[in-house]
Order: sequence, then structure tokens, then C-alpha cells
Amino acid sequence: MVSDMGPERRSGRAQPIEPLVGLKLEYVRLGHAIVLSFTGGNQVLIETVVHLDGPDGRTDVEPGDHPSDILATLLGDVVRAACVRDTGELQIIFGSGSQLVVGVDADVEAWAFAGRDGILMVCLARGELAVWRDALPPRSFT
Repeated sequence: MVSDMGPERRSGRAQPIEPLVGLKLEYVRLGHAIVLSFTGGNQVLIETVVHLDGPDGRTDVEPGDHPSDILATLLGDVVRAACVRDTGELQIIFGSGSQLVVGVDADVEAWAFAGRDGILMVCLARGELAVWRDALPPRSFT
């Protein structure tokens, strides 16, 4: 059954994204939006600057015509932890120790997570989080 309820809006507290934990990053699509696709069809869509803290230090990746392909170094890595910080930033920590942080934007939606279990989380302008549960059919950013 499709839920007709509007999104839950949350702000002011960190929230784990448990459906991402334990999943392997299977592919990265670069362009005007960055799409991270994980096992089981779970995806993260990024439309703002991503900060990657890895073994070679910090690298900023901005979606657009010529984004850096440094995110490909995470292919095959498994998510150890994922959460939405109380500011609205998305943080994904991988088994290798690398960490992605997606910032917020004052004017537009910065990122979204679509889970195969029907959850959709969207970081609205200024970091407010909207969450839809049981959003059927499963969403995909591909």
C-alpha cells in the first residue's frame, strides 16, 4: 500500500541511516549530480560539494561538467556507519576509514537517499531533513 502521508520533517538532531550500513559501493555516476549506488539498489544522490577524507587527505568534489573521479577509489568499499548530522550534512564512513561528508545548501536540496525498502530521505534547503517511509515503488536516481 502506498502511503499518502506527507514527509516527516526533522531538524536539530543527528540521525543514523541504518539501511546503508554494511552495504558495498557498487558504482559512482558523475555529472551534474553524483549518484552513489550500493548493493541492493540503495542510492545516494548528491547535488552539492562532497568532501572526501581519505588516505591521501581531503579532496572536495563538486558535481558538474568535470567532477573529480576520486570517488571511484571507494568502489567496493563497505559502509561502516552513515548518519545525518544535526546540521543536515550527510556523513558516510567506509570500512577503509575513508569518510564522505555532503554539505547543505541554503537554497536547494543538497542530497537524497533512496532505500530499496521504500524510504526516501531528502536534505532540504538549509539542512532540514524530510523523510518518507513506505514510498512505493522503490525509487532510483539512475
